[in-house]
Amino acid sequence: MTPLPLDKINISATNHNNLANAVRFLAIDAIERAKSGHPGMPMGIADVATVLFTRFLKFDVAAPRWPDRDRFILSAGHGSMLLYALAYLTGYKDVDINQLKQFRQLGSRTSGHPEYNLVAIAETTTGPLGQGIANAVGFALAEKIGATKFGDDLVNHYTYVIVGDGCLMEGISQEAISLAGHHKLSKLIVLWDDNEICTDGQTNMVLSDDQLERFTASLWDVTRINGHDSEEIAQAIEYAKTTNKPSLIACRTIIGYGSPNKAGSEKSHGSPLGSEEIIATRANLGWNFKPFEIPPSVLDIWRATGIRGTKSRIAWEKCLAELDTTKRTEWDRLANHRLPKEWRNVITTFKSKITTNKPIWATRKSSQEILEVLTQYIPELIGGSSDLTSSNLTINKSTKPITPDDASGNYIHYGVREHAMAAIINGLSLHGGLIPYGATFLVFTDYLRPALRMAAMMGLRVIYITTHDSIGLGEDGPTHQPIEHLASLRAIPNLLVFRPCDSIETAECYEVALETTTGPSLFSLCRQPLPTLRNNSSDNKSARGAYILADSNGTRHVTIIATGSEVKLALKAREILMKKKIATAVISMPCQELFDKQDLEYKKSVLGDKTIRISVEAASTFGWERYVGLEGSIIGLSSFGMSAPAEQIYNHFGITTEAIVDIALAKLLNQNH
Repeated sequence: MTPLPLDKINISATNHNNLANAVRFLAIDAIERAKSGHPGMPMGIADVATVLFTRFLKFDVAAPRWPDRDRFILSAGHGSMLLYALAYLTGYKDVDINQLKQFRQLGSRTSGHPEYNLVAIAETTTGPLGQGIANAVGFALAEKIGATKFGDDLVNHYTYVIVGDGCLMEGISQEAISLAGHHKLSKLIVLWDDNEICTDGQTNMVLSDDQLERFTASLWDVTRINGHDSEEIAQAIEYAKTTNKPSLIACRTIIGYGSPNKAGSEKSHGSPLGSEEIIATRANLGWNFKPFEIPPSVLDIWRATGIRGTKSRIAWEKCLAELDTTKRTEWDRLANHRLPKEWRNVITTFKSKITTNKPIWATRKSSQEILEVLTQYIPELIGGSSDLTSSNLTINKSTKPITPDDASGNYIHYGVREHAMAAIINGLSLHGGLIPYGATFLVFTDYLRPALRMAAMMGLRVIYITTHDSIGLGEDGPTHQPIEHLASLRAIPNLLVFRPCDSIETAECYEVALETTTGPSLFSLCRQPLPTLRNNSSDNKSARGAYILADSNGTRHVTIIATGSEVKLALKAREILMKKKIATAVISMPCQELFDKQDLEYKKSVLGDKTIRISVEAASTFGWERYVGLEGSIIGLSSFGMSAPAEQIYNHFGITTEAIVDIALAKLLNQNH
């Protein structure tokens, strides 16, 4: 089916100017009222946005989450009033004139930077520069994957992005555009607000790059236009839709366009124009209306723009209704974020097999094994690694690479691009229909953290698989041995951090991660082989964050709390202490965040009362005080690691069974005195 053309709205040059000025002055007025914001960018790019929305963008405000809509991403999120003005003008129900008047105020939807789930027009949360353009690569890649699976009758849309100079300065942009060019994402169109201004002043103070040559080298189609000439803008977008490459349109604009004294200057970038300059700008652009007033003749055209995609949407819905039963069932399942029926049976069967065979596997290997069976049963799982596939063990017999010429696979080779990988999987998730995971070493989460933070903020179901999670990786040394990483990741709100101790816990943690639709999950997995410590159980013990792995069989004297590869040390220490008639329990704590959510009664039953508590984790000691208490002991690291075989490093830092036993005995002795 060829999509119906969008309803055409005849717009004269005069009408275009009025439409663009409506965007400009809503932004100017809202920012002035808030006494805070960035007017220069909306004023400068208003012509481009007006042409895009009135002539090209496929959307329908009556169905803002219509799956086959074009995606519009404002990567330069500081210009958020551009987005809010467009939302109001085109008729989005969640952004009325009062929301514009409440810009940047407590409780309003119109926050300082666009936030996903606050306003329907925001496809993603932007603000940290470069995130939006990298998200957009994920959106465009998801479109290509979806079209391959369901056909272009159902999946056939473009991803448009407005970026600023700052977005293109951030290193993530190069990672993202390189991957987009490699994958020939021809439905990705980037509109660069090329105003030659940054916060500090002229961009020539800080760079001499030729951006067009840069994008050309990354296999993009590029063109430069006058960003204030509506016909040039339209012709450039029209042409971009015909190429077999992603497109960059460099729109030469004037920041603060129309302001007599601040246009073309950083003075219009990050603060209100001021009442006198606003009066002068109104006179200069011939906008003789009060603040927040839009003349009916202009608003009518904008509101018609908001529904010009209605016929196309209705035709698409008819096409969806005509799908065969199998495809329609699968489409509806994915659209509603439902996992396949009986998918938990895969976990149960895997756990039973592990209980029988009791393999000695590193948890990265356990992850590979459970992913293989999950990927067979959950087709929306889309994996990938930042050039560490053979180390992360994220590829398996169920995975097939996605290539530039074949998007039918389920695995993406991201190359050494951790930051872009994390932002791209955010885009894959936001687009819908996919559950993405990306992998790297735990120590390299430093490279991807800004995108991970955005996933947590947006509540996305994405999964980070990180391996080589401690000094246990050995000879690679302190540059690759994560120390502070677990503590800092656990500090991120709405992120589940899992550090399983064996194959059973690994499977249980994947079950929780897949069920969690309100935020991301991160797996901290080891390189060294570990014994199977758990037997199968009907309930998911890891889902409560921590549980009694080995009880004291009586009045408890010592409680050892451990995670990951150190749980086996705790169990050996318990064995020694129990032989000395010291009742000892071992608590496995694969996820602190889940344990923190449990009720007080459960927490007390696990941690014990009037007992010596000792924690052991081959990472920073930071944060363990809240579990062991002021009188407890923490075994961990307060320095960087070293290069040596893993066993020698553990001995050097005193992370051993013997150390646990010695501390327990010393604590008991002090207690008795």
